[in-house]
Amino acid sequence: MNDQDGKAQYSGVRDQRTRAALDEHWAASDANDFETEHLIYHEDAVLEYPQSGEQTRGRRNIQGQRASQPSKKRFTIRRIIGSGDLWVTELVLTYDAKPSCTVSIMEFRGDKVARETQYFADPFPAPAFRAQWVERMVT
Repeated sequence: MNDQDGKAQYSGVRDQRTRAALDEHWAASDANDFETEHLIYHEDAVLEYPQSGEQTRGRRNIQGQRASQPSKKRFTIRRIIGSGDLWVTELVLTYDAKPSCTVSIMEFRGDKVARETQYFADPFPAPAFRAQWVERMVT
């Protein structure tokens, strides 16, 4: 095995571990298991919500603000893509039965998240003028 093969093998193993950590994170999020949900973050991680202009610094603060959320939450993962230090999760986050299309961008440092940015978008009705060119997605 040459050096390049070794790097590719390490990269593949790392990506598998990261994907497993993300699966565990999102399952814990859906189950309101706040301890397990936040194991994925570095102690000094930063969480950004650009739409509300908020930034939360530190794993404990991220966990605290999420645990204090009064709404009933559900997480439905649409897909997870990424490799190395950058991973993106598309999901539907439902607060008190109101769905919000969400994108989570996670930047890893080693095996933990150093920065996460989340974007939220409310669903909207499809306009009739596009009907002849589109098909309805199953959500």
